[in-house]
Amino acid sequence: MGTSFNEQFDQHGAWRREFALRLKLLSEWLKDHDLLDAAIEERLKRLESQVRSDKVMVAFVAEFSRGKSELINSIFFAGYKRRIMPASAGRTTMCPTELGYDAEVPPCLRLLPIETRLQPQPLMEWRLAPEKWTRVDLDVNDSAQLAQAFEKVSEVRRVSKDEARALGFWHDDTPEDNPLPAPDGTIEIPKWRHALINIAHPLLKQGLVILDTPGLNAIGAEPELTVNLIPQAHAVVFILAADTGVTKSDLAIWKDHLITDTEDGASHLVVLNKIDTMWDSLSTPTQVQAQIDRQRSTSAEVLGVARDRVIPVSAQKGLVAKVNNDAQLLAASQLPVLEKALSEGVMGQRQRILRGAIATNITELRTEAARALNIRRRDLAEQMIELKGLRGKNTSVIRHMRLRIEQEQRDFDVSGAKIHAVRSVHLKLLREVFNLLGTATMKKEMQELTDQLRQPGIKIGVRRAYSLTFDRLREGLRKAQTTSGEIQSMLTGTFRQLNAEYGFSLQPPKEPEFARYERDLDVVERSHSQYLGVGNALRLAQPEFADRLVRALATRLRVVYESALGEVELWNKAAAAQLDAQLRERRRNFTRRIEAIERIQQAASGLDDRIGEIQSQEASIDELEAKLGELTGHLLAPPAALAAEGAQPELQRA
Repeated sequence: MGTSFNEQFDQHGAWRREFALRLKLLSEWLKDHDLLDAAIEERLKRLESQVRSDKVMVAFVAEFSRGKSELINSIFFAGYKRRIMPASAGRTTMCPTELGYDAEVPPCLRLLPIETRLQPQPLMEWRLAPEKWTRVDLDVNDSAQLAQAFEKVSEVRRVSKDEARALGFWHDDTPEDNPLPAPDGTIEIPKWRHALINIAHPLLKQGLVILDTPGLNAIGAEPELTVNLIPQAHAVVFILAADTGVTKSDLAIWKDHLITDTEDGASHLVVLNKIDTMWDSLSTPTQVQAQIDRQRSTSAEVLGVARDRVIPVSAQKGLVAKVNNDAQLLAASQLPVLEKALSEGVMGQRQRILRGAIATNITELRTEAARALNIRRRDLAEQMIELKGLRGKNTSVIRHMRLRIEQEQRDFDVSGAKIHAVRSVHLKLLREVFNLLGTATMKKEMQELTDQLRQPGIKIGVRRAYSLTFDRLREGLRKAQTTSGEIQSMLTGTFRQLNAEYGFSLQPPKEPEFARYERDLDVVERSHSQYLGVGNALRLAQPEFADRLVRALATRLRVVYESALGEVELWNKAAAAQLDAQLRERRRNFTRRIEAIERIQQAASGLDDRIGEIQSQEASIDELEAKLGELTGHLLAPPAALAAEGAQPELQRA
């Protein structure tokens, strides 16, 4: 069936490790040859962080009893030769559960009590308060202990209707969606609000994050899950049961929480699970397959997706087949078909995005380093012309040359005041951009939205309130783009003037493009607009629920704005570092020219020696340029080539 998801993820991990190693070698080489200015160093740090911390999140979404946890077991945990996630009858995931790996945290299961819903903090803030979570240590080498610990995510508790109502599990206005009360009137609710599992599973260590979500009631009651975690997943696996097809609650999850108007076919897969329930000994294999095909076509039609995005599997038989090494049963379960779709869709897409971002950064880094080498080359060429012009000249001419260089140096030192004035104007304009994208601006917008949502009767116009907020946010990004355009024009004019007056080769770095952050806002707005439908009107009428939704929005927006600010900071550093580097090189150049004149004055042979040194230095720059091209070329190599080279001995530092 081709490369499975697990195998492709292994390859992706190997590529990331090899890339990080080569990036470190490039950094050390640049430092050894005095080419590591502040902008290049910042770009290297960001690249290393991006590659090392790159995560791939796969969200598994389904109504209760669709075999979701069993599917996770069969794809990711079959190596344990038993069930790890609770998937037996009466045991199912009751709270959103994230499985990942953080080397700084010991293997453990952390559980956030459901009562935290009564407090205003968003989930992101609770993550930063580990003492508020119940922690269970895990032994990754003991599969029985793991399975027993993971059963805690299926724990429930019974509460009064009032408490269930306060926690978002009982709604007087929609009685048909409420759970059945026990004879004593109590309501069964999840014991935990969220679970984080940290284990050193090979795939999790390489950056995979698995999000296991419970049914419709729990999804709808947790805005941060719906508007943040699921939309940001790189792939969503939506699971149906083959024997029931698309039920009313399945369709509600799909329409309200998953489908968008810009649906990416490669990132959303529909799994028609439990096809083994159709394996009927009274029907021929052909008849069974015809039944499965009909259910597949019907499900695709109801959900509005292409038929090839609906994949029939038997997670339970797939797990049994893997545990027992039964190739025939594994093929019948069709689990490899799903794994292939995940590997080609999710991993292929993720690698393309990451490689695209890396290629842009490596190319810009190479350009910046090459510019520094060109400045050195140009300075050597000027010195060569100067020195060759001294051949056969007497001491008075040489002395006059020294006086001229010293005067040039004094004139150049005066330029510092002009450059300082330019930087002052530059920083003033930059502060405007930082203010437009800063925390204070976003807090003000979120407070205004909260105030609007708290107004009586606003619920009919809740979409409009959100729409106006996003319009203002977009307008802020456009103002930031206009201001950055003014800064870019000023830099271009100033750099041109400095190039003319002092022979610099300054080139303004590429201006930040805020249009992509506008597109990010569009995505965030769509995920929230989807949540503001009629189905949630009653929830939105509750002030505490509306507040929770706004806090979830603020968490998501913070990521967008921090990325935009990061790009502005890098742009600023690139401009400043370029200017600093050329000022530094020019001062060194003056020092070298005066030293050369002194040597020529002291010995007749000094002139030819210095010309020979310059020729040698020019040859060294050629070698440095070639090595820079080689080292950055390795980083731009496709993953397969990089991984293959990784088996060879490490690069020698030049």
